Amino acid sequence: MSHTLYQKHEKTLKGALEAISTRACWSPFPEVPSGKIYGETARGDGFAAFEARIGKAFELAQPGADRTEKTENSPFGQDLGIRYPKPDLDELFGAVHRALKPWRNAAVETRVGICLEILDRLGRNPFEMANAIMHTTGQSFMMAFQAGGPHALDRGLEAVAYAYAEMTRCPREATWEKRVGKTETVRLQKSFRIVPRGIAALLGCSTFPTWNGYPGLFASLATGNGVVVKPHDGAVLPLALAVETARTVLEENDFDPNVIALAANGIDGSPITKELVTRADVGIIDYTGGSAFGEWIETNCRHARVYAEKAGVNSVVIDSVEDLKAATGNIGFSVCLYSGQMCTSPQNIFLAKDGIRVGDDRIGFDDAAAAIVGAVNWLLSDPARAVEVLGAIQNEGTLTRLDRAVVEGGAVLRASESMAHEKFPGARVRSPAILQVDADQKALYMREVFGPIVYIIKTESSAQSVALAAEAAREHGAITSAVYSTDAELLRDAQETLTDAGVPVSCNLTGQIFVNQAAAFSDFHVSGANPAGNATLCDAAFVVDRFRIVHTRVPV
Repeated sequence: MSHTLYQKHEKTLKGALEAISTRACWSPFPEVPSGKIYGETARGDGFAAFEARIGKAFELAQPGADRTEKTENSPFGQDLGIRYPKPDLDELFGAVHRALKPWRNAAVETRVGICLEILDRLGRNPFEMANAIMHTTGQSFMMAFQAGGPHALDRGLEAVAYAYAEMTRCPREATWEKRVGKTETVRLQKSFRIVPRGIAALLGCSTFPTWNGYPGLFASLATGNGVVVKPHDGAVLPLALAVETARTVLEENDFDPNVIALAANGIDGSPITKELVTRADVGIIDYTGGSAFGEWIETNCRHARVYAEKAGVNSVVIDSVEDLKAATGNIGFSVCLYSGQMCTSPQNIFLAKDGIRVGDDRIGFDDAAAAIVGAVNWLLSDPARAVEVLGAIQNEGTLTRLDRAVVEGGAVLRASESMAHEKFPGARVRSPAILQVDADQKALYMREVFGPIVYIIKTESSAQSVALAAEAAREHGAITSAVYSTDAELLRDAQETLTDAGVPVSCNLTGQIFVNQAAAFSDFHVSGANPAGNATLCDAAFVVDRFRIVHTRVPV
């Protein structure tokens, strides 16, 4: 029998199922932080709720947590001082195991209905979450609200829709008949049961904890698995809020809340991540983060199904444009957005040594490179606008990487600068460094250099530019690419070459759509077809290996 929450949210589920079929633009979660949409007091209430967490213990009533530790400091300069339960993993996993049987035996509609209710609760007032994300990741408020709230909820809902579609593809029961002789017929009544893998370990990232975390979290919950959430040490609060909400909804609907649990490190405590993922009773691992640890997980955790989004070297190829200002403005914004701390941010910009065509004219390489630098300079010329686009640097290690990259080589076309934030004097804000290198200096640019670092690479031709962008994707991974060309044949060849390398291609972007953006229900984030990751957010493959279908046959 369908759960009442499934009936309550069935229209939303049907909308999501339709969207993943048509790939059209759709979302049930408004992305504008308007009082008319969320309530006139919602913004203030959300900020007050966030402030009320500061300096206190985050209570979850989980077993096995006899101490709490704080981990986060805001990139905007505030010491959050929130203390999280650091669990004894044996006790915690024991509690999750005990909670699992009723959850895994529940009807598909029951689990899906509860997942939809959790998403709905998180979406009713996303302002507390927005502040939590802003002050742990360094995103500006608007990005934190949109990417960490409605857009992340879209990704979670997308995973639930795929899970529902795959779990209901096979009927629950069937009558099977076969004629085995002139007069004899064998008849079997078959039933088909969803059998989850068990417990999923979700490893959160520091920059987009909900956007990258919700797909795995909700895919595992919907398919009947338990989930132990291990946030990144620098961004615990957003996923802690999600776990808190999920536990509340589970308990309200007569399920043990320990179906989902939080496992956080502490700055002064020993790390638990390797101990967590190498447990034999972990059946699923969802990971977003750097390539080195992602590869360690893939090598050392063969007992589990690993869904990994790692790092990539994202490229832009500029061959020719109709409107130089529009093209470089778009590229400049993409380069500056959140200080290059998005896994979709462009790093390498390839330009042929003889320059590019602009309409019916041609400009040289130096002028084309200067146009890109000029677009960045204009965008950051207004300090108030600049800090909202750049946000803050999440991790001090990124600052070290930025300084080291400038020293390692390349002509400095634009130096990185510290920028003051009027509202947050202690914020770590740095503008992008833009370096010029030659195509043969692969040691510098054929690697991911995470953060506000851009290489403009001088090539022999646009054909070489495309080839090098594809090489970067094949050898080192890429999550996005962009091509600017008015030559239909070159554009067609570039699309084929880059998609063959497993990287999505955006062509001739100008205006208000950027290569950094990936839309749920339509765009497949990370192809899984190059070293940047082995899974896609989101497709059927992201959910089907989280469970198996086991049948029973009874003669009738």
